[in-house]
Amino acid sequence: MAQRATLPMLLALATVALGFAILLAVQQETSPPLIYGGAYAGMMIGVYGFVRLWLPRSDALLIPVVTLLTGTGLIMIYRLTYGVEGVEDLAISQVIWILTGSVFLLLTIVFLRDYHRLMQYKYLLALLAIGLIMLTFTPFGYEVNGARLWVQIGPVNFQPSEFARIGLIIFFAAYLAEKRDLMAATSRTVLGVQIPSPKYFGPVLVVWAASLGLLVFEKDLGSSLLFFAVPLLMLYVATGRAAYVGIGSVLFAIGCVISYHLFAHVRVRVAAWLDPWADPDLMGFQILQSLFNIADGGIVGTGLGEGFSQTIPEVHTDFIFSAIAAELGLLGASAILLTFLIFVYRGMKIALLSGDDFSKLLAGGLTVMFALQTLVIIGGVTKAIPLTGITLPFVSYGGSSVVGNFILTGLLLVISEKAGRRLAGEEVR
Repeated sequence: MAQRATLPMLLALATVALGFAILLAVQQETSPPLIYGGAYAGMMIGVYGFVRLWLPRSDALLIPVVTLLTGTGLIMIYRLTYGVEGVEDLAISQVIWILTGSVFLLLTIVFLRDYHRLMQYKYLLALLAIGLIMLTFTPFGYEVNGARLWVQIGPVNFQPSEFARIGLIIFFAAYLAEKRDLMAATSRTVLGVQIPSPKYFGPVLVVWAASLGLLVFEKDLGSSLLFFAVPLLMLYVATGRAAYVGIGSVLFAIGCVISYHLFAHVRVRVAAWLDPWADPDLMGFQILQSLFNIADGGIVGTGLGEGFSQTIPEVHTDFIFSAIAAELGLLGASAILLTFLIFVYRGMKIALLSGDDFSKLLAGGLTVMFALQTLVIIGGVTKAIPLTGITLPFVSYGGSSVVGNFILTGLLLVISEKAGRRLAGEEVR
């Protein structure tokens, strides 16, 4: 499982350095890009070196992929917010969040090298995840753009759902690994569909419904989609029962209809998706500006720093992929998509090469969540599906998302280390 990733790491750093160099020339600045680029490069080199020393059998190729994605995001955030009143310090904040995420990645691989211990705390993790989501209903929580998904504690603002989803995936992986045979052995049939005993399916259903219900009340429908789809796919992988996917798809369709009628901002997003020209100055403005920018980019792009992506509201968060497509063109956007694909491929390979059910389900669940989040946000900004408002992993501005995805990467690294040691014939405990 161990990978020689030094050359990819150097290429990733060189690519990021080239991006900052272009900004130096285009925006005629010296100090800020050099500070951001230098601090960023030092952090990622340190992370890569620590991973190679501490987890020599791990899939270290994940670090160059993360380096390229976070570096591209940092370049775009600086380019889009430079000189813009009110957001000019976001690049500094993003560097701090990347540093924080790097620290959490290192803590993950140090303290969770024996990650199977998490199985002993699966119910506690489930309760903690639900508690994090409930935190938004306390006085610390507040609403942004119609969704109550933010929490402010002192000077720190974060989205609890970014961390809750990791805890829930650990719970589902541990529980399904322990009960998969009992859940696969159906005991009754309802309307021609074989279902497991409520005794074994009940805990999964309760945790699933509780977390999903809270997210619906938060009106965080993007995260609700992830919380619904990922456990459903993990359940299918664990049991091999296609009926679960069928039932889940029906429930998802019903949930979409109910959400459409309950929440005004969902109706607005669906209307903007179906016909943005019906209200191009308000309801459809954001998605139309996104499409204009993507079209303006063409094959090779307008050039870094030369586009008009600032016309898109919240471009540094939800619509950063549109800015990439505008200034780097189809080629640059495709390169970013291929980088995401490499991460997903390595994650699924880690799952396939793992030697036990818990490792397979955990790596697979984390990777599927990462892949779905990427597809949903890119589908939203390209008008393939209604916009959900979740962030593009590692690239978009956002502290909670960055830190959460660094933790996700750390878990994949410790899983790959154990798989690599097993394939090398070493003793694995």
